[in-house]
Amino acid sequence: MLDVCLLGTAGMMPLPYRYLTSLMTRYNGSSLLTDCGEGTQVAIKKAGWSFHPIDIICFTHYHADHISGLPGLLLTMGNAERKEPLTLIGPKGLQRVVTALRVIAPELPFEVQCVEITGPEQEFCLHGYHIRAFMVRHNVLCYGYTIEIQRQGRFCVEQALQLHIPKNYWGVLQKGENVTYEGRVLTPDLVMGPPRKGIKLTYCTDTRPAPSLVKNAADSDLLICEGMYAEPEKLVKAKQYKHMTFYEAAQVAKEAQVQELWLTHFSPSLIHAEQYMPKVREIFPNAHLGKDGKMVEMNFTEE
Repeated sequence: MLDVCLLGTAGMMPLPYRYLTSLMTRYNGSSLLTDCGEGTQVAIKKAGWSFHPIDIICFTHYHADHISGLPGLLLTMGNAERKEPLTLIGPKGLQRVVTALRVIAPELPFEVQCVEITGPEQEFCLHGYHIRAFMVRHNVLCYGYTIEIQRQGRFCVEQALQLHIPKNYWGVLQKGENVTYEGRVLTPDLVMGPPRKGIKLTYCTDTRPAPSLVKNAADSDLLICEGMYAEPEKLVKAKQYKHMTFYEAAQVAKEAQVQELWLTHFSPSLIHAEQYMPKVREIFPNAHLGKDGKMVEMNFTEE
């Protein structure tokens, strides 16, 4: 089970009713934050979630509306007496940016580990999350992220019995570890079925439509994607500033064959976003307007 909370949906500047961009997920006692705009701490509190389990923060890029909330969050986590290391993932320059921001948060009781993405795509496996970063098309270096909770195959009891594997080794094999027994090396594939469908979430802001986005979002259970502009006449502006319209995001969702689309990162000038959704749903029917605090519990599907 993966809990998902869209903390903030505003783009460029915070508004009284919309915090800046941030997404939080929870899995197996560990939380992952993607982007940390101004107001993220308040949004976490408003959602009723906790700062303490945050083990990973991923950054799409270093425009202020995506990272300006970091120093305050670090201080709050430090004041809560956190001791465990915190991993930050982001584009090239992460260490330099974080070092600069930490001028106002210099002393922390935990280690901050900065991991810079080194290519067009890169994968990370941390705290049960399988994270893939992929480059998109913004006016600065920017990445989207897929977050997957992978699911191993079923344990085959019949096969284990046929191979005369003692039951005290079954759990070890289920964990993916080899076992040596009576001179034989027993590997998990002897008793484990093929991997089952896991949970896949894709998150992307600040980009034009890109093949890398369609490719990496393919078959996602949920795509959370920017739609900076909803007014059709603002397509020219979207192209100029390297953003997407609602309709382009819907087309990406359609091409990627995702299950559901949430739109986020709206322009502060966009007031009545809901009135544009009928046209969006003509392109991708299962499209929804993202709202601050919007939550979903994503569960494994039985096959």
